[in-house]
Amino acid sequence: MTTREDAAREAAALSEQLRHHAHLYYVLDAPALPDAEYDKLFQRLQALEAEYPELRTADSPTQRVGGQVLDGFAKVRHRVPMLSIRTETDITPAGASAFDARVRKELGLPEDGPQVDYVCELKFDGLAMNLRYEHGVLVQAATRGDGEVGEDVTQNIRTVREIPLRLNGHAPPVVEVRGEVYMKRADFDALNARQRERIAAGQKNEKVFVNPRNAAAGAVRQLDPAIAASRPLSFFAYGLGEVSAPEEGGPEHPTQFDWLQQFHAWGFPVASQTARARGAIELIAFHENIGRQRDALPYDIDGVVYKVDSVALQRQLGFVSREPRWAVAHKYPAQEQLTEVLAIEVQVGRTGKLTPVAKLAPVFVGGVTVTNATLHNEDEARRKDVRVGDTVIVRRAGDVIPEVVGVAPDSLAKPDTERGSLFTMPRQCPVCGSDALREEGEVDYRCTGGLFCPAQRKEAILHFAARRALDIEGLGDKLVEQLVDAQLIRTLPDLYKLGFTTLAGLDRMADKSAANIVAALENSKKTTLPRFLFGLGVRHVGESTAKDLAKHFGKLDAIMDAPEAELLEVHDVGPVVATSLRTFFDQPHNREVVEQLRASGLTWEEGEPAARTPRPLAGKTFVITGTLPTLSRDEAKDKLEEAGAKVAGSVSKKTDCVVAGAEAGSKLDKAQALGVKVVDEAGLLAILAEGWQGD
Repeated sequence: MTTREDAAREAAALSEQLRHHAHLYYVLDAPALPDAEYDKLFQRLQALEAEYPELRTADSPTQRVGGQVLDGFAKVRHRVPMLSIRTETDITPAGASAFDARVRKELGLPEDGPQVDYVCELKFDGLAMNLRYEHGVLVQAATRGDGEVGEDVTQNIRTVREIPLRLNGHAPPVVEVRGEVYMKRADFDALNARQRERIAAGQKNEKVFVNPRNAAAGAVRQLDPAIAASRPLSFFAYGLGEVSAPEEGGPEHPTQFDWLQQFHAWGFPVASQTARARGAIELIAFHENIGRQRDALPYDIDGVVYKVDSVALQRQLGFVSREPRWAVAHKYPAQEQLTEVLAIEVQVGRTGKLTPVAKLAPVFVGGVTVTNATLHNEDEARRKDVRVGDTVIVRRAGDVIPEVVGVAPDSLAKPDTERGSLFTMPRQCPVCGSDALREEGEVDYRCTGGLFCPAQRKEAILHFAARRALDIEGLGDKLVEQLVDAQLIRTLPDLYKLGFTTLAGLDRMADKSAANIVAALENSKKTTLPRFLFGLGVRHVGESTAKDLAKHFGKLDAIMDAPEAELLEVHDVGPVVATSLRTFFDQPHNREVVEQLRASGLTWEEGEPAARTPRPLAGKTFVITGTLPTLSRDEAKDKLEEAGAKVAGSVSKKTDCVVAGAEAGSKLDKAQALGVKVVDEAGLLAILAEGWQGD
């Protein structure tokens, strides 16, 4: 009989062997042991752990599969936020040059100065993951979530064999490795083939997955780890979260590339295409090279990522809002396909915006089957001349909503008598019948029905309940539709009048689900001021702006009562946002909603306002015309807006000042005719330095 000491030594040796061969197989793609032999070692370790349960450690190879079915995912607050990366809007090679130019400008490098060193990586189409190791052992895996709070998916991530349960070599007391969980195309195709077989065999609750990314994300968010284990997931490491300081035993590397090598040494896969580049020319070469390889890669990517290689320079460059200045995602041209327009319908959004949507014959593009594509607005639909029955070009890039790029030449060549009617936006809301109006200077029509309009009501409630707002788990589209259609909810405070009996009486609502929603509503009452403000759905007020407003004013009442001039003092709040906020809180019914929500028990911590940064040009309107000697038009506009001014495109009686450069033209003439103050670049710089001095 095997003694416990012998069993412990054998189990340790088996674990080491299995980890070694798993690394060779899954990470290096260089297997050195037949599957049957690997299985024998694995089964022997299982037998030893069954006989001596105390030998079963958290990092044992046997702990990758199975585990207790979860009731839900716990929340995880990231020690270091998982920030998003800016996407370069120019998808041509010039996008790489633009990023390099921004970096050089921020670093103060002259045109003839030294080139900046970068690391070039692939932009994977998967699910971002944070892996926390303590003393080399995986203790937690969390999704990105909203960047600050994610979900604990540790049990499911243990099933991903490319992720080490224990780090190779020396490991610091704490390190968080970040990367992408994804599914290879071949694995995705095999998974869907199995799903089709199950469906054909009559198995219920089975479905064919739309694309590899959704299949990977769905696997990670399974409450049963055994199901996650049955779905083939892979992983690439590319980033760092929290790490012990060097004086506490943590590693210190001077470059991003060195960190990637460290990840590989610890046992993580790092994409082989990763490369160093010097300057814009080599960035462009990398972008073009990967673009040629893109279709042949075994997994989906939608672009590449450039990062400044030097960690010291990364720290110097810092961040803007929630994005690092030292990194950018550079996408490829969107994928496009041809299909037929079956109908053009109008959708009503949360803010009342009416959007024409082309209903399409199903077409597979950009990794998904597309049946709807936006036409954006009436002007765009008419400019593209999209009509029912036309063959159109549909584009989808990444997670962007599919759009109709244009009409195929064959359809455009037909006479008008053989084509459908030119699209015209209805003048009444298709949902509630209220007037649809187009404001001066706007391209969009909007329903005037407000919360009276069921479409806006549903979207407003869904927005309020969303994860990044009040986070009312379980309150999804189907349930909100039932509640609004049954007139159980007419406005946001009605949510907190819902009880167990009402919810349990709805169609397809079990007692446990009803109880969970009641609990979720109760939990949502304790929130934060930024989440509450964002949840109200004020037009143009996103998460970042809501946080800036909360930090600046400290209290909701101060935000609601602030005049536009004070709102303009908030970081990144310009005239459009300030007007939107003032308009929203000037409506008595909106203030009533806030007071009723407070009366329903919603609370959040409030504090003192932040130290005010003066914005000397708040309330002033400028127009820039002509070519300035040293400042570009955008640079001048940025400086004015930072000082609180509104920069308009045309001169009127409301204009306070025109900044005129060479070849100013008709705008200067109009300013002089109206008696508007006119200054040159030197005058502009004086105003920015000394403040507004009047006429």
